Amino acid sequence: MTKERTIEKVVEGIEQSEGVGARVRRSIGNFETREFNPFLMFDHFKSNGPAGFPEHPHSGQETITYCLSGSICHEDFTGSKGMLYPGDLQFMTAGKGIVHSEMPVEGKDGSSAQLLQLWVDLPADLKSCPPRYRDLREWEIPTYTTEDGLVHVKVISGKSYGVESIKELAYTPVDFYHFILKPGAKFSQEVNPEFNYFLYNMKGSGLKIGNTPVRQYDNVFFNQDGDIISGSSTGETEFILVGGQKLDQHSVHHGPFVANSQEDIVKKIMDYQFAQNGFENKRNWRTLISNGVTDEMINGPLNGNPEVRQKQKQKYLQEHAQVA
Repeated sequence: MTKERTIEKVVEGIEQSEGVGARVRRSIGNFETREFNPFLMFDHFKSNGPAGFPEHPHSGQETITYCLSGSICHEDFTGSKGMLYPGDLQFMTAGKGIVHSEMPVEGKDGSSAQLLQLWVDLPADLKSCPPRYRDLREWEIPTYTTEDGLVHVKVISGKSYGVESIKELAYTPVDFYHFILKPGAKFSQEVNPEFNYFLYNMKGSGLKIGNTPVRQYDNVFFNQDGDIISGSSTGETEFILVGGQKLDQHSVHHGPFVANSQEDIVKKIMDYQFAQNGFENKRNWRTLISNGVTDEMINGPLNGNPEVRQKQKQKYLQEHAQVA
């Protein structure tokens, strides 16, 4: 017999400054919700200009970046460079340390760059692992639409309505679903009893979980007391439902640094300042994109040429159509 998860609390994502000239709506990692094991921070970013996130460090965590509109360029001190377009995700493991830049680019139609970013704690024994990236392109994400056409879900990570994601993307296990509801829709999602879950309404109105209305930019945090989350909508709504494996550990974080103790935090900050113990590449690295992104960069080192991307998509779809 299934049991509905109950709501612990609903938190509005309050807009605040972040990066250089950027504005984000933060609903995890603020005063009201310091963290939600294993999640350390959650931001909804929207840019109407060149504001972004020039070079900055991370350690002891993973980040999940989901591009909703426009595009986001990234680079790091290992030499990795690339671009995310609408529907793409990037899973970055900071591990023992990384320095990177993330700069938004407006769409050719003038649409603003908009993204979600989630910081996820790493298990204690993986906090010093080598950094790595995994990109997930929008065409790699399986989807499902209910027979009545009212519920559409992108299965980024996990299993929904019998459809499973295609990749293991994070060291800390996560479920990640993007739901799009039409008026009159009812949705239901089975959840892992060992995971904590939250639901963030990024667009639209009319969403309800039980009798609780969920406004745009509200983040709903669930108690760990059931195996299903369901709701309904009287309007057009888009939200993400995200779950993560609870970690039986105590972590300390200071800004972008996450460690197992306060002593380790101090050491990691010193490592960053002196470019040692994982941050050695900082000594000779010079950022390409932190002062702005040009078409030459997009078509060159960032590997973001739209025509090349379209060919990659067509090739992938053809290959998987043959397999099917």
